[in-house]
Amino acid sequence: MAVKRSAKEQILAELEAQLENAKSIVFADYRGTTVKKIDELRSNLRKEGIVTKVAKITLIRRALKKHGVDISGMDFKAPVVLGVSKLDEVAPARIFAAFVKENKNVKILAGVMDNKFLSAEEVGALAALPSKQEMLGKLVGTINAPISSFVNVLAGNVRSIVNVLNAIKESKA
Repeated sequence: MAVKRSAKEQILAELEAQLENAKSIVFADYRGTTVKKIDELRSNLRKEGIVTKVAKITLIRRALKKHGVDISGMDFKAPVVLGVSKLDEVAPARIFAAFVKENKNVKILAGVMDNKFLSAEEVGALAALPSKQEMLGKLVGTINAPISSFVNVLAGNVRSIVNVLNAIKESKA
């Protein structure tokens, strides 16, 4: 059944609104997957604040073009499921990659980050990165390491003096 023009315009408006201020987008081919599995994927994405949408590729191209994304690399023809994150750049790629490992008939097609088109391989590399929280934790640990070491060095001198005084005390007793 053909979709009327007014319905297409409404879908396009929804897509444009979802893509507004998006940090990253991942496109995947979902054909051959059960509805139960797709619902599971959507649930996992929703937990991370990622919006999912299934749409025709022509509507997705129009919405991306309006937001200034280079769409020359979009050569896929089938309807796709897209995950749009406005919070975390890595989360959609990570969740889709984990889902693809479990479901062999789902395939990551491409992605968009900072208005730049990413190939499936680049999305896979992005998925291999740790989450934003893990990276921030590592950064804080790296910044804190010299300070902790300095405190340990200062405490070491005090410990040495206490050990010497204890040794003198024990030798006199």
